[in-house]
Amino acid sequence: MHYSLYIVLKNVAPLNYFLLLPLQHRKEIKTTNMDLMLFLLYSCLPLLPLLYVIFTILDRRRHHNCYILAYECYKPTDDRKLSTKFSGEVIRRNKHLGLHEYKFLLKAIVSSGIGEETYGPKMIFDGREASPTLADGLVEMDEFFVDSIDKLFAKTGISPSEIDILVVNISMLASAPSLSSRIINLYKMRDDVKVYNLTGMGCSASLVSINIVQSVFKVHRNKQALVVTSESLSLGWYTGNDRSMILANCLFRSGGCAMILTNKPSLKDKAMFKLKCLVRTHHGAKEESYTCCAQKEDEKGHVGFHLGKNLPKAATRAFIDNLKVMAPKILPMRELLRFSALLLTRKLRQRWSKGAAARPVINFKTGVDHFCLHTGGKAVIDAIAQNLNLSEHDVEPARMTLHRFGNTSASSLWYVLAYMEAKRRLKKGDRVFMISFGAGFKCNSCLWEVVRDLDGKNVWQEFIHNYPTKNLKNPFLEKFGWLQDEDPDTFFVPDDYEIPE
Repeated sequence: MHYSLYIVLKNVAPLNYFLLLPLQHRKEIKTTNMDLMLFLLYSCLPLLPLLYVIFTILDRRRHHNCYILAYECYKPTDDRKLSTKFSGEVIRRNKHLGLHEYKFLLKAIVSSGIGEETYGPKMIFDGREASPTLADGLVEMDEFFVDSIDKLFAKTGISPSEIDILVVNISMLASAPSLSSRIINLYKMRDDVKVYNLTGMGCSASLVSINIVQSVFKVHRNKQALVVTSESLSLGWYTGNDRSMILANCLFRSGGCAMILTNKPSLKDKAMFKLKCLVRTHHGAKEESYTCCAQKEDEKGHVGFHLGKNLPKAATRAFIDNLKVMAPKILPMRELLRFSALLLTRKLRQRWSKGAAARPVINFKTGVDHFCLHTGGKAVIDAIAQNLNLSEHDVEPARMTLHRFGNTSASSLWYVLAYMEAKRRLKKGDRVFMISFGAGFKCNSCLWEVVRDLDGKNVWQEFIHNYPTKNLKNPFLEKFGWLQDEDPDTFFVPDDYEIPE
């Protein structure tokens, strides 16, 4: 039987015809197959190191992903709400204020965008804002820890002993032992948990914490991290009359958020969000930026948080520099080419005609579905909306969060995100752009991808049907507008004066 005939027979019924072949022909065929196998082995051998490197890189990248499994925003009890009447009582208790300060506060509160249902720390309701103690700050944090972290563990089914990394950022309260140690003690976490305790990072601290977790995930596989972000108002409440420091009392409110992140590939289908990229910009080297918002003492020794007039300028510079790095990471090439062409055209027109030409605007909506903005105040939201050419629908989550919860510092982003979720805006595959600002001066931003459709069960669920509210008018002007007509030389508040309901 010829070998060519064997090939034909092999294609028809390999096993049957192979068994019918004479023994000698079988040996020849086996030898030929063995030679072929050796040839392939020796040919592929040099490629094995390359294949190993490719496999290692792909496997490593699979473990580098950073997912949010769940997050829990803190809602204090209703007896901590700062109504218009109670806010007036707090202001009146400050004996360092006069008519000029009252008028300034009235203007600031009316234009702040904050409503009547925001929350304050317990010591204010006890009437001790002028003499807070360390215990006040710790109680404020414990209330948040116990409420939000307990709910988070219950929601995820994860126990404290399964946490590998703990990151805590509370800017205005530094205790010994640290607040991170307080959480470890409270939940009896493992003795090998990796701990990071951040202070003084301001309103942008949340994304700094996320960045720390992201970096740890790149070198450690199959880990779970607990991030706790909040702000302590108890020891930072200002009782003087410096206008640049009174403003902080009008904007900042109690709040916080706890979240669990992981890089476990096995949990990616249970995750809510996947981190795509994160950019941090720090202008601390610029003196004007460094001093525009800072904790300090006034001339009389009262400690508070100073918000300078140059803050908007510092924020704009940091924002622009941050976007220069972030835009190429999140926008499609066609939008970058379109913007570059318009920018070049503008420069050529200016050179030829020597006239002013409209500045081109980059369209971030080509790469972003939702904008999660820091609720630093109405002016902050308006400025970002103008610079990014956003619609009222885009900034609605930030405006409603500011109205309902105020500026909760580093945790404010997560209340905005929760609003989007509660409104069922977030669908699988959507991309969420987070932007935050903080003392230093810093602008941090990141992009999240929604991993699955979300159910909207969060801090907003009980009253989300009331939003968006059409009337954001602040009742302060209606109740205290009479101050605008008072004469500084004759003004006084009678001791028996009662603030109207």
